Amino acid sequence: MKSFLWILPLSAALATSCTKTADPATPTVTAQALNQQFISAWNSKNAIQLDTMFADDVHFLQGATHFQGRSEVSNRWVRETMGTISNLRLNVASSATDAQTAYEGGTYNVDVIPTSPGVPMGQGEGNFILLWKKNPKGVWKLSYAQLEGLPVRVR
Repeated sequence: MKSFLWILPLSAALATSCTKTADPATPTVTAQALNQQFISAWNSKNAIQLDTMFADDVHFLQGATHFQGRSEVSNRWVRETMGTISNLRLNVASSATDAQTAYEGGTYNVDVIPTSPGVPMGQGEGNFILLWKKNPKGVWKLSYAQLEGLPVRVR
């Protein structure tokens, strides 16, 4: 009987070693998921939802334009352009997520809505990077967005 007592601790060790536990350093969210939430809010023209996604100190850059802070980015990027851009699509070239940051970079495409009668619909495209960070409460917020667009083409 004594010769079989070693089986109990070994069995317990094997059972616990086969149980997979979550690694606290492994992210539970991905850049793709965060960006999909952003795209869904943009394409449904939900400016209020987009506002909640921005960090307090968010930066937005497009060419020589630079907006900083949630209020300025919300007003000058989202609200001023949302009515002229629809059907945002991303083509990801690079993506990564860790415990505190997530980013995606690649190219984007949008439909550009005419602002005056008789002007044709346009197609916009360019490069993008979206950087997400966890705030002190552990909530993911968009911290940095950079767009470099090509001239709009007639569709």
